[in-house]
Amino acid sequence: MKHDPYVPEKTEMREFTLRALLIGLIMTVILGAANAYLGLRAGMTIAATYPAAVIGMAVLRIFKGSILEENFARTVGSIGESVAAGAIFTIPAFLIAGVWVKFNTVEAYLKTSALLFVGGLLGILFVTFLRRVMVGDPELTFPESVAAAEIHKAGQKGSAGAKHLFGAMGLGALLYALGVVQLYAASKDFVIRIGTIGKSFVRLGTAADAPRLDAGGTVAVAGPGVYPAYIGVGYIIGPRLASLNFAGGVLAWGLFAPLLMFFFGPQLVERFYGPGVALSAVVWPDLVTNVWKFIIRPIAVGGMLVGAGYTLYRMRKNLAAGMKRSFSDVKKAAGQAETTSRIEKDLNIKVVLGGLALTFVLMILVYRVFAGAFVPALIAAAVMAVAGFFFAAVSGNLVGTIGSSNNPISGLTLSTLIIAALLMVAVGASGMSGVAAVLGVAAVVCVSSAVAGEMLQDLKVGHILGGTPWKMQVGNVFGILLSSLVLYFPLMLLIGAFELGSKDLSAPQAGLMAALSQGIVGGEMAWPLVIVGMLMGFAFILVQVKSPMLVAVGMYLPLETTFAIFVGGMFKGIVDRLAAKRGLNPAQKARVENVGILLAAGLIAGEGLTGLLRALWKFLFLNDILKIDMPAIFKGTSYFGGFDLYFGGLIVLVLIGYFLIYKPLRNAGAADEPPPPSAVI
Repeated sequence: MKHDPYVPEKTEMREFTLRALLIGLIMTVILGAANAYLGLRAGMTIAATYPAAVIGMAVLRIFKGSILEENFARTVGSIGESVAAGAIFTIPAFLIAGVWVKFNTVEAYLKTSALLFVGGLLGILFVTFLRRVMVGDPELTFPESVAAAEIHKAGQKGSAGAKHLFGAMGLGALLYALGVVQLYAASKDFVIRIGTIGKSFVRLGTAADAPRLDAGGTVAVAGPGVYPAYIGVGYIIGPRLASLNFAGGVLAWGLFAPLLMFFFGPQLVERFYGPGVALSAVVWPDLVTNVWKFIIRPIAVGGMLVGAGYTLYRMRKNLAAGMKRSFSDVKKAAGQAETTSRIEKDLNIKVVLGGLALTFVLMILVYRVFAGAFVPALIAAAVMAVAGFFFAAVSGNLVGTIGSSNNPISGLTLSTLIIAALLMVAVGASGMSGVAAVLGVAAVVCVSSAVAGEMLQDLKVGHILGGTPWKMQVGNVFGILLSSLVLYFPLMLLIGAFELGSKDLSAPQAGLMAALSQGIVGGEMAWPLVIVGMLMGFAFILVQVKSPMLVAVGMYLPLETTFAIFVGGMFKGIVDRLAAKRGLNPAQKARVENVGILLAAGLIAGEGLTGLLRALWKFLFLNDILKIDMPAIFKGTSYFGGFDLYFGGLIVLVLIGYFLIYKPLRNAGAADEPPPPSAVI
């Protein structure tokens, strides 16, 4: 059956224009930077397709742009999120593993940009080679692509989506900024002292007036962090997944930490501070934080390892089908003649093959720098090429089946990392050079897989709307180039302003990659703790936990982060219950869903951009470039004039909840209105 696009193939319409390209490039930087911030802090990213579609429509409507210009701008604008996902999953691992001592150097910039660009370019080249078959496969439904195409179609008749998105961005930026300047306390820790064996008691206090540890049994808990981005993430993933993530935080801070402190308080003091240190001289936050970092987090790494493997296992049928179809697609693509149809014209296959060959040679040279020897570099490049193509094809098929938001990029990258690490050990590579080569392979494959999935999703939107594939592919090359050149700077600002592994910059996936590469190649891993975590992960599977990976990530994150995500999920649960209680029909529920997702995405983007400005200010101040520190309205965020400023934070939390609950329900519309396009992420 012949495909009939929204814009007929013989219709001449503005598409690859300078204004559309510039709008897309600006969006790819903004959305990529916001996702880098979110990913390093919360270990999650959001799909940029829908925000890019809405923003592109809103801006181009001012210039009376065409729907194909909107499609082109969205394609370029959304690709930065995929590069950011690959970056935050792997680049910080070089620092965590000790491969790079400093990040604010020219060498780190060049290496980071090279890895990101090569990975992104490979993703585009691989997908270009397979596009014609995959986007036309009737078995690949591309649910998110269909939704994005419908958003563009609806935008031709006018849409209020931009108003919701930009309004939420402003609110998210404002609330986060007010917390940063300490108008209210965005977070608060509490002390629970549970006594010692034979002398049990429970006492609740605060970090400000916490007694020093005298006999063990003191632990820390936290209230929900009042951060718009975390709450927005919880709203998007929904109550069930948010609860699973929070369950990991409860296990870490409500089970493991109290038990360890209760039974082994004195021994832990000796372990972390040395023998002979008086118990009365140890302040509880130092000890509990060390217990979490060096005992509980390795357990979480084991859980994440099993969780990633289980995710791939559950998708084994899709993975097997993707593997089989990818080889079939290669044969079909190679056998298809060049077409002159505008809507079927890709980049020239000779250009694609030449680009792949050149990239392979360049990667051997790059990995030669990382590995310090030719043979490991050649093996690393070969693993990168084979795994990169395979996982790009699999990623595309998974996006076509379940959508890009559910694409298990970290699991695919983890598989590549383990294979590369074992091969490095087999050829005798060891130490930091071997770890560097393994992480280099993982970085390229991670970016390649993420870009391939997003690119195929965008090409499917273009297929529906009548876009020209080669123009979209060239546009994304520009997007990849710019993203790879500028994404280093948000990473540098965040890493320079905050400590990697802290509550401000937890980077769970990068921590996992670093731990595994060090453990397999470098021989540095707390294997007993990791094995405990793996057994815990298997236990989660046995009791049928939906996402063991999400629970393990919750253990790795600070409690205030998972608590805030949980609260956001509860807000979404309230919306769902109220929608059902009011008897809204499917069309009304779709409108509520769409508005809610745009609002949550706006909160995330607003905080993400403001958070980067905060990191810039702190980076400049710490490096004596700026002499003025971040202003504080109230010095000290625990108490002010007898008023606990965290109560102010809780008031803000309630206001965010009202915003995320009331506004979507208010926009449900009349029961007889036609259903809107679905934008479920």
